Formats: sequence, C-alpha cells, structure tokens
Amino acid sequence: MMIAPARPYDVLLVEDDAADAMLIEDALTARGTRVLTQVEDGIAALDYLRDPRHPRPDLIVLDLNMPRMNGRELLAVIKNDEDLRAIPVVVLTTSSAPDDVSGAYRRHANAYVTKPVNLDDFERAVQSIDAFYLDTATHLPRQ
Repeated sequence: MMIAPARPYDVLLVEDDAADAMLIEDALTARGTRVLTQVEDGIAALDYLRDPRHPRPDLIVLDLNMPRMNGRELLAVIKNDEDLRAIPVVVLTTSSAPDDVSGAYRRHANAYVTKPVNLDDFERAVQSIDAFYLDTATHLPRQ
C-alpha cells in the first residue's frame, strides 16, 4: 500500500500511450501527487520544461519509446541542461534490454521500471526518490 509523501508533488509524465498514462496517473494520485501534467513526446516535454509559465516538476516519469524525440534523447538533454538536471527522472518503459537499462543509468536516470507496470516496483522507485530528493530538496525559484 502506498504511503503519502510528506508533501504533495508535481509530476511531468512523458508518455504517448493513453492506457499506460491512466495507470500511472492512478498510481501517482494514490501516492499524493498534487499535479500531474502529461505530454506525449520529448519535444513537448522540453517545450513544457522551458516555458517559465509552467511550474517546475518535482519528478519526471519518462517512457523511452515515443515519436519525434524519444526518451533516450530527452533524458540526455535534461541531464545535460544545467537548469533541468536536478529534476529526478524515473524511466518507465517496455524495454528490459541491458543496453537500455545501462544507457538510462549512464544518462543519470534516477530509477528504471519496466512495463507492464508492476505497481510495487513503481512505488519503490518513487519512494526511493522521495527519500533522497522530494522530501528534502531545496526548491529554487525559476529564473
């Protein structure tokens, strides 16, 4: 059973599959997510993240296989961007290929969970990020 975090948090879900997005939304809502924003690919995610009118998410949940800009490319851009790199990223994808897993961690993903989503694994990934980031982070205002 999911335990609510010390504070609700904002999540950017980068997922092009509507059924997966609904499942993830249900899991995160039960976890205490305040705001869940969904975009369907990496380009839309970057547009969202770089728009100063949007709140900075506390967590990004990222699929790897998407149109236009895939999750591998987006993860590399996020973690190489001084303004975005501190946002934790959970990769949530169908691929369990060793190259994808190791590649995600080389690009500094904070967790890697495979689909179909095992909610216990997903919960553990989010809780580990809670413990190390979400509940203790100092949130700097957007510049």
